[in-house]
Amino acid sequence: MKKNGTVFFCQNCGYESAKWSGQCPACHEWNTFVEEPSAGSGHAPQTSRKKRSGEKSEPVSLNQIQTGEQNRILTGMHELDQVLGGGIVPGSLVLVGGDPGIGKSTLLLQVCRNLSESLDQVLYISGEESLQQIKLRAARIGDFRDSLQLLCETNLSDIEEVMLRRKPRVAVIDSIQTMYQEDISSAPGSVSQVREATGVLMRLAKEHNIAIFIVGHVTKEGTVAGPRVLEHMVDTVLYFEGDRHVSYRILRGVKNRFGSTNEIGVFEMSDTGLREVKNPSEYMLSGKPPGASGSVVTCTMEGTRPMLLEVQALVCRTNFGLPRRTAVGVDVNRVNLLMAVLEKRLNLQLSGYDAYVNVAGGIRLNEPAIDLALVMAIISSYKDIPIPEKTVVFGEVGLSGEIRAVNMAQQRVQEARKLGFLRVLLPQSSMEQVRQITGIELAGAASVRDAVKLVRGQ
Repeated sequence: MKKNGTVFFCQNCGYESAKWSGQCPACHEWNTFVEEPSAGSGHAPQTSRKKRSGEKSEPVSLNQIQTGEQNRILTGMHELDQVLGGGIVPGSLVLVGGDPGIGKSTLLLQVCRNLSESLDQVLYISGEESLQQIKLRAARIGDFRDSLQLLCETNLSDIEEVMLRRKPRVAVIDSIQTMYQEDISSAPGSVSQVREATGVLMRLAKEHNIAIFIVGHVTKEGTVAGPRVLEHMVDTVLYFEGDRHVSYRILRGVKNRFGSTNEIGVFEMSDTGLREVKNPSEYMLSGKPPGASGSVVTCTMEGTRPMLLEVQALVCRTNFGLPRRTAVGVDVNRVNLLMAVLEKRLNLQLSGYDAYVNVAGGIRLNEPAIDLALVMAIISSYKDIPIPEKTVVFGEVGLSGEIRAVNMAQQRVQEARKLGFLRVLLPQSSMEQVRQITGIELAGAASVRDAVKLVRGQ
């Protein structure tokens, strides 16, 4: 009897199953199975790697490998170079993900424009736009050199042929969900097509020393659409984040084989493309109201970069039996936990009050170092007493009301001093790291009660 010819793949982890299932048994995600052609149907993905006669792979010892000095390619954008770890590594495969319309194509087109001034061959391949549409978008950015070549194609075999003939130093694929292999019967963007296309591009990058950027669309959950194996195959994964209603964009590195992870680059969207924000702290604090209660400036670390942000809290008496807790930019469960600490350790009767917490600018924070700033903002709003101006607060708060040390305290204090702040309230256990810094007043607190007394004594 003839086989059915289809199997089911998990879009999250690539697990293969003979029948559909609501939950993947490998990664335990729900509703991730999609139907694809099987190996017995004659339409299964065929690898494009060709067998080379006479070539055999032999293992070598670690001492036999010659690395030399790796020369990175600078993109002309300091923020992007910082996220990449110092520039583009030749032969690397970089995945750039983000929401539709966030600026992925604009960013990479600007990068290609900068690279075309220093490199002889840069290739931009688009499967979503025509040459005329790219020209219209490029007209807003500036003038382009002839070393930048454009190609509108979705057939991966033709793209591979062009790249082997042109041998570009850097290539951009926009986007991976539009590319397809002719010998695979499934539609572009499916698990089989995305996995095979990424494999072909990875082979081209490694064998011919071509740095390739891949644009990937994201799902409503915020992850790159397609199989999860896509993120495992590439060398670097960058996420382009931001809100359409604000002008700034954040480029965040979540995986990097050639540099540190969790680095960020800040850009501002303008009518001429993306503009680098050299001082994100000053940009985020613009518009802070002077003398307002419930407003506290804190310092968070994004990778190795300190960033000053404004934390706001509004505490008001509830009109219902159950008080409401709302948080934007921070975990609402963390807010509930800190309010419980204040009720227990400072005897503040917050059970009859609504609490609304917001991180100004739309940034989402997960670092525990902002705990003390949240606590001081809630107390400031509850007492209707503003925190003194030019004061920065950071520290982790424990369930006993103690203030614990945070990492990189020295960099946080130096960032506050650079922006003209006069006082820093920080954990007492971190004072040894920052004692040698001059030009700014340092106040160490061992508990939340001590922090409140220090602020009152100002």
